[in-house]
Amino acid sequence: MDLLKNYADSGSDMDDEPDPSRPISSETIKALALPNLNLTPSVAGHEVGIKKVAVIDPKTKELNRNPKYDELFLPVAGPSNPYKSANQNATKNMLTGFVEPAHVNQFHFDRELRDFDTLGYAKNPSAEGKNEFIGDVEKAKKKDGASLFESVKTGGQKRKRVTNYDASDMDNFTGPWAIYVDEKTVAKPDPELQKEMDEIVRKRKLKSRAGRKAAEAEQHLLEETSTLHIKDDTDYAGRSWMDVPQYTGTNLRADYVPDRCYPPTKQMYTFKGHQKAINAVRWFPKSAHLFLSCAMDSKIKLWELYGGRKCIRTYSGHKFPVRDICFNNDGTEFLSASFDNYVKLWDTEIGKVKNRFNTGSKIFCVKFNPDDDKQNIFLCGLQNKKIIQYDTRTGEIEQEYDRHLGPVNSVTFFDNNRRFCSTSDDKSIRIWEWGIPVDTKLIQGSGLHSIPTMTKAPTEKWICGQSMDNRIVLFQLTDDKLRFARKKAFRGHNVAGYASTIDFSPEMSFSYIVSGDADGKVFIWDWRTHKIIARWKAHDNVCFNVLWHPHERARLLTSGWDGLIKMWN
Repeated sequence: MDLLKNYADSGSDMDDEPDPSRPISSETIKALALPNLNLTPSVAGHEVGIKKVAVIDPKTKELNRNPKYDELFLPVAGPSNPYKSANQNATKNMLTGFVEPAHVNQFHFDRELRDFDTLGYAKNPSAEGKNEFIGDVEKAKKKDGASLFESVKTGGQKRKRVTNYDASDMDNFTGPWAIYVDEKTVAKPDPELQKEMDEIVRKRKLKSRAGRKAAEAEQHLLEETSTLHIKDDTDYAGRSWMDVPQYTGTNLRADYVPDRCYPPTKQMYTFKGHQKAINAVRWFPKSAHLFLSCAMDSKIKLWELYGGRKCIRTYSGHKFPVRDICFNNDGTEFLSASFDNYVKLWDTEIGKVKNRFNTGSKIFCVKFNPDDDKQNIFLCGLQNKKIIQYDTRTGEIEQEYDRHLGPVNSVTFFDNNRRFCSTSDDKSIRIWEWGIPVDTKLIQGSGLHSIPTMTKAPTEKWICGQSMDNRIVLFQLTDDKLRFARKKAFRGHNVAGYASTIDFSPEMSFSYIVSGDADGKVFIWDWRTHKIIARWKAHDNVCFNVLWHPHERARLLTSGWDGLIKMWN
């Protein structure tokens, strides 16, 4: 405005057009010049913050020149990201932080590491120029910080041995394998620790599958009882009811064998007492004046064959059906095997259980070792394909015969009880040496079916098996070897699917072989001709067991699934 006012005062007319012929003076040009305006933002100069420009790229790994210290550590110029945290803005040469490389001599590093592992202390690597220690500081001060390099004794002196290099002393010679003087040969925890360890083992067993099954079995165990069904357990002369009767009309000595046997012709008596199917019947050893039976009603009954022919004692101790029973050689004890996975050892006369054995699997057969000096050992065939050998004195498993591929059905001793054969659902027969868990022979073929029961002949030269193809197959014992007689077999009965037992007539040159049938019939074959010489209907259901009396010519016991035991003569 001042410029325009000055221009108006000079007499110039704004409306008039300028005269081109009139020159413009320099004063007029200076009066018309515009003032200088600086439109750039105000930025701090080098003298305020940054003195020099950084020539090093922090992301590169190479330097093309030798920069100064001030140039390497100049602050970063330019605006910063306001959304980054302090940790993100920190200087770093890797993703998680800043790594400063350092070099430590390998000797010093190993020395401090071994000092710390052995002596318990080492020099503090973070203390610069200071004699500081980490770990057991008091021990370090006591030893003035001495390390293993200064040969410090660590207490690891060589242990002394109880040595005896006198080779003539055979009993006490040790050689270089002697034990240390302070060595403990028996490690036994104190009572408190042993109690704690037993509790841990007990809890682990309960958590396992076998432990749960054992706990369930113990919960289902019934109270073991026995009932005597006669008034007095002794007679007028003080003899026990187990003693062999004197006047029966039959020679009951153990060594007596009849000269000639005949097939029975009529039924003499029926023993009633079991409520369900009978699984096994066994003669009392040597005399056979008593017999034992077990059934699906979980009961075991002892019967007398002569006199009143009544049940003498009933044994109850299993929850599930009893599958098999076995007397020892003198009849004072017997074993009962049940589907509740238990084998129980009973006292025959008193009726009490002397021991229990939990096998962990269903039991199909049980048998004492026939030797008189091994009456404390028995075998049981299980559903889990094993044959277990138990000791009745300790209750522990002595041996396991585990080679079958199916449930074990029967065990038969031969060769003076040095060996035994076992049959299984895998359609094989395996021969074992006593006490050796590896079978010495396998009998198996396309013509051999499953054999649930086997019986040895009185002459101990033949073993017969009830085959599931409606045959009785024969195995010959020659030179202590078991040979399958393929061409000899007894046919004519129907036993497919049932484990019916077989028996021989008791004379030494035995003449007959007898078996039950699925239709309740009894079949008797002539041994020499293999022809059926007698058969009759004995039971309404399956005839499961047939026994020929060992001291009589024509006395048979049969039992079936109708729960009856019948005597024939």
